Amino acid sequence: MAQQLLMPKATAIWLVDNTALSFDQIAQFCKLHPLEVKAIADGEAAQGIKGLDPISTGQLSRDEIARAEANPNHKLKLSEPKVRVPESKRRGPRYTPVSKRQDRPNAILWLVRNHPELKDAQISRLVGTTKSTIEQIRDRTHWNSTNLAPMDPVTLGLCSQIDLDMEVEKAAKGRPLPTAAEIGATLQSAHETEKLPTGFEREEEKEKEIDADAVFAKLKSLKSTTRDEDEDDQY
Repeated sequence: MAQQLLMPKATAIWLVDNTALSFDQIAQFCKLHPLEVKAIADGEAAQGIKGLDPISTGQLSRDEIARAEANPNHKLKLSEPKVRVPESKRRGPRYTPVSKRQDRPNAILWLVRNHPELKDAQISRLVGTTKSTIEQIRDRTHWNSTNLAPMDPVTLGLCSQIDLDMEVEKAAKGRPLPTAAEIGATLQSAHETEKLPTGFEREEEKEKEIDADAVFAKLKSLKSTTRDEDEDDQY
């Protein structure tokens, strides 16, 4: 991977302000047009950008700048970085060790049963298999279907829990909302529940149903019985 200059315009501003380099030398080093470097020197471009010292960032040495100032034909070269950043590898098909390849059908069966929302491409990324193998396990046409047992691919070490959760989350985003039949029994709507009488209303209705005259008649009969008993006691 070729080295690249960090923040070329900010570096050009610093070189214009702090060195005697020519516009062509700065333009060649910062990958800019010489007229753009001239506009920076005249204050017509890159206003508000703070200059970046390439010496402090380790991209240029003082000796390299001195050589370029002494020789207008000298082209500035980037300093060798002290730390090498490894190139990011492209993600290809997941490699499965030979010792664990026999466990892949069991992992596929587990994914098919426990996460039916996953697409074949997602299962392939997780356990490193082919679409035909997934279809055979779905259709129970796999040569070893009778001996397969669903096993968690995370437990088997075929994928990480983070990768599995990410794929499940992606599949859930594109999944349609479940219908009422799939959900099963649901709560009644507020419109329906408003019509139902509450327990307090039922008690009030019972109280209304009680006849007041019957209650008073019963009390009068109790009083008269009590008086007759008192009179008998006196005699």
